[in-house]
Amino acid sequence: MVIACFDVFLLFCKWVYRHYDYYKNRIAIVTEAIMKNNKMYEADDKMISLIADNYNILQSLGRFGINLGFGDKTVSEVCEDQGVDTYTFLAVVNFSINGYRDFDDGGRFSIPTLLHYLKASHEYYINFQLPTIRKELEAALDENDNLARLIIKLYDDYAHEIRKHMQYEEKTVFPYVDNLLAGKTSNDYDIETFSKHHGQIDLKLKELKNIIIKYLPSDMRRNNQLTATLYNLYNNEEWLGNHSQVEECIFIPAIRKLERKYKQNDVSVKISKMISRNQDGSESLSDREKDVIVSLVQGMTNKEIADHLCISINTVITHRRNIARKLQIHSPAGLTIYAIVNNLIDISAVKL
Repeated sequence: MVIACFDVFLLFCKWVYRHYDYYKNRIAIVTEAIMKNNKMYEADDKMISLIADNYNILQSLGRFGINLGFGDKTVSEVCEDQGVDTYTFLAVVNFSINGYRDFDDGGRFSIPTLLHYLKASHEYYINFQLPTIRKELEAALDENDNLARLIIKLYDDYAHEIRKHMQYEEKTVFPYVDNLLAGKTSNDYDIETFSKHHGQIDLKLKELKNIIIKYLPSDMRRNNQLTATLYNLYNNEEWLGNHSQVEECIFIPAIRKLERKYKQNDVSVKISKMISRNQDGSESLSDREKDVIVSLVQGMTNKEIADHLCISINTVITHRRNIARKLQIHSPAGLTIYAIVNNLIDISAVKL
């Protein structure tokens, strides 16, 4: 009886061990959502309910290109009416509001929808929010105060770094993704390059906030203005962090998946070119060159090929050079694929 109970206990321990990571992640996701006291929004929820629960969603609506005036329509109805991918919209909203990351599949994201969202976010931040906060600082500070002028300079340095970072995305990253969507791949750039240099630029902003709070004297009127400006600075710091996380956790993985898709397509195209290359008479192989390819695929050395075909080693080398020139294939793996697809050798005879 004791042995049987012990066996059951061991089976239970093994089950827990196998499923530990899965349930640990699920518990973490649920716990995080509960702690933030927010629900997971779905396609059948009314859009007005999302705004009533979290008015910060209003900012996201504009960046997705969703206009107000949608009545009591559901999320899916509003998105469909206004040309926005519902899955992508909900993924960004649920991630931004409650940190939900358990996306079904990165391939389901609409890249054009993500690009529209990110570009509109940049437009809002660079051309509206940064200039607005600067005007608020100017109104709250005494322009004759040296410390006030230093604070404005510190803010301008921070704004410059933000603009520089976002303009890099506008000039390099987004055009690269647009080209990917158009089927144009690049050997000089990939999303991993962007990911390695991606991050928040918040050190100057933290320094700015601390100086205002700790050292800047003011009268009551200016104090009220500075407090309101600080509040906006904190809000925008939170927004910028969220924006960075959307890029890191949704946009970059989605582009990685798109890159993998095109790399797989490239392989298929190359194989197709191998198959059709001999249609051009100038690129056709002689029978002896085909014999050399078969021998190479079978793993023979130059000397073994020479002995097998009763030719000299120099002749083998010449044939190999001509084969490489005609086919533009230099690797044994490439020659193996060529030999198989052109029926020079049966795949069963190849050691894979």
